[in-house]
Amino acid sequence: MTEPASERSLAAELRRADPALSRFNPLDRILVHDDFNTGTHGWIELLGNYDGHGNLDTVDDHMRDFRPPQLSSCNFFDVGTHGAMSGTYALKVATRPLAGHTGVAIRRLTMAGRGRVQFEAYLTFKTEAASEENQAAGKAGAGPWDANLHPSEQQFGAFTIATDICDGVRYHCVARYLNTDVENGLRREWVYPTVPEPTPREHFEGKIKLPPTADFTAPDPGDWKPFGGPQELCYNEVPTKVNWHYVRWVIDTSTRSNVELQVNDTVHDMRDVPVPPYDEEYGSLQNLLNFYVSVRTHTDVRNFLYLDSVLISVDW
Repeated sequence: MTEPASERSLAAELRRADPALSRFNPLDRILVHDDFNTGTHGWIELLGNYDGHGNLDTVDDHMRDFRPPQLSSCNFFDVGTHGAMSGTYALKVATRPLAGHTGVAIRRLTMAGRGRVQFEAYLTFKTEAASEENQAAGKAGAGPWDANLHPSEQQFGAFTIATDICDGVRYHCVARYLNTDVENGLRREWVYPTVPEPTPREHFEGKIKLPPTADFTAPDPGDWKPFGGPQELCYNEVPTKVNWHYVRWVIDTSTRSNVELQVNDTVHDMRDVPVPPYDEEYGSLQNLLNFYVSVRTHTDVRNFLYLDSVLISVDW
């Protein structure tokens, strides 16, 4: 039921009076407000499926080492404790220093309706600041240094925000910021996958086998397509200067589609960005509404994604 205009106005005024909420622009109903100063709020490592005997050795190779997210005060060797956008702690998702490694954090929910769903966050991305590999141009994909661009900027691969949704049909809405390609060339663009994400059941049935460092969302780089045009984000010259980016992403579960992506002051229309569904049905997933974020390195240098706070809202 739609709220009367007076009630919507009052709710908006109350949100604007709250500094923690006024930085966001939510839809009518807030499902999740995660301020990581007070904990991880259900964001957890994505672990692949394993057999009915609890044998973790049956987890797919490429999902065994995604690493759990951690609370971080953004400590760096040169400036000490940076802190989050507000308060002390952010949620940190990190890779290992291994080209192709991915770190993933997932938030598991279900749907009580169908319609628009909006994910908002303040986030930043960085490479390992004290790595020997990022101290000189030409090492591990590093670019030149001219007192503005830092070699480490070309050592950051990509970060992704995505969903795993099932309403009888299972599908993933996905938006990835591809900073560099696998050859470490700067791309600085948003991309989407043209194929469904491989699942543990497909691996179990022998339909696909992925190596440990495979891109679990869409393994073939050719299965990613750009949308919205290039967008350079603020890296700010060195890997220890943290600038927080506003991200607002809208999908529609009534039509199983993307709507739009806003990153700082730029809005990308995603209504023509396709969402490939699975051909097969998946049981025990009815009303699934999962969100995940991931960070992927294309060099032997650790990559980090930091989330200051997250708000998920809906119009149902």
